[in-house]
Amino acid sequence: MAGHHDKRETREPQARERDLMKRLPAVLAAVMKVPAWKRHLGKIDPRAINTREALAALPIQRKSDLPALQKANLPFGGLMPGKTGSFGRLFMSPGPIFEPEPIGQDVWRVARAMTAAGFRRGDIVLNTFSYHLTPGAWCFDSGARSVGCAVIPAGPGNTDAQLDLIEAYRPNAYSGVPDFLKILLDAAKEKGRDASSIQKALVGGAAFPASLQKEIASRGVDAYQTYAIAECGVIAYETEAREGMVLNEDIILEVVRPGTGDPVPAGEVGEVVITVLDTHHPLIRFAVGDLTAVMAGPSPCGRTNTRIRGWMGRADQTAKVKGMFVRPEQVAEVLKRHPEIGKARLIVSRNGEADTMVLKAETRSRAGGFTQEVGETLQAVMKLKGAVEAVKPGSLPNDGKVIEDTRPVG
Repeated sequence: MAGHHDKRETREPQARERDLMKRLPAVLAAVMKVPAWKRHLGKIDPRAINTREALAALPIQRKSDLPALQKANLPFGGLMPGKTGSFGRLFMSPGPIFEPEPIGQDVWRVARAMTAAGFRRGDIVLNTFSYHLTPGAWCFDSGARSVGCAVIPAGPGNTDAQLDLIEAYRPNAYSGVPDFLKILLDAAKEKGRDASSIQKALVGGAAFPASLQKEIASRGVDAYQTYAIAECGVIAYETEAREGMVLNEDIILEVVRPGTGDPVPAGEVGEVVITVLDTHHPLIRFAVGDLTAVMAGPSPCGRTNTRIRGWMGRADQTAKVKGMFVRPEQVAEVLKRHPEIGKARLIVSRNGEADTMVLKAETRSRAGGFTQEVGETLQAVMKLKGAVEAVKPGSLPNDGKVIEDTRPVG
């Protein structure tokens, strides 16, 4: 067993929930002093936002909107309470999205993930995330040093120099994308170099399919995954239980129906929305754009926080039909006008040379005019005609898709 980072990870879930909801109003009170946040949140009483139900009534802030918001009010869209010079480092991620790093220890919340992966004081970590402009390398660098590890700031690429570093410093841990770990191990084998010192890894930033996991394990490296974003660092991380990912502390997670801010039932796939309790770098109902689902029960590793199934695809399912964009928000509007529909999926396909749409709607309604009424709403909302098919509740796949585009590519 890798052991726990601290006692907070094994708290009673009810105690953790009380702590989060107790701290939430203070964070909201702080951000309401910032004009941009005040405009976004509207007239709210922060003291009243102390339950998940109250939080779910607040508007969503989408990551996809950040580039335009920031461009209109450089650098952070007016959403950071502190002055630009009050941060430790300033980054630019693809988008572009401008990201500040608060001053402090392990501000990207990576240390818990490293502890879960078996990183310990005195370990030497080869950090191959890029140190140029983006925050990735600095996130893992600060997390490793918080745990007490020495860090080799290697960055990506230049495998010959990397192998020189490995043979000289004998790092026993790796952080970076999983693909580059395999490249290093392959290069070492091909060139007759010794990379056997690397025995554990914490990876992120790219897919880590089962085939690659098996390959890395066969090389004697025990690798664990993280689910992280540039705005707050590690959201969830894998543990020795290898059953989903455990949510990080100090983060409130919601899983909502794509195109809405409405939480889905436990276990249903939806979009990741997070609230980070940090008055210096706040995120309030921040829609990441990724899909996941909450898993039932605590992790066998002993950590009691919520478990998620990890990254399950993208929530942005916008499609172009007959020259017009159709969006998950529009599907949500149709459902809002017809509460007898529990869940729906818009199937976009081709019939000859023409685009077609069929809305499959889960419902118990047997009213004769149901499909016609919903079809009229569909046309009114999307400005496009589409067929409606009533299906049994529970018959649609649990994969988070609201719009499924089945048209051939090319």
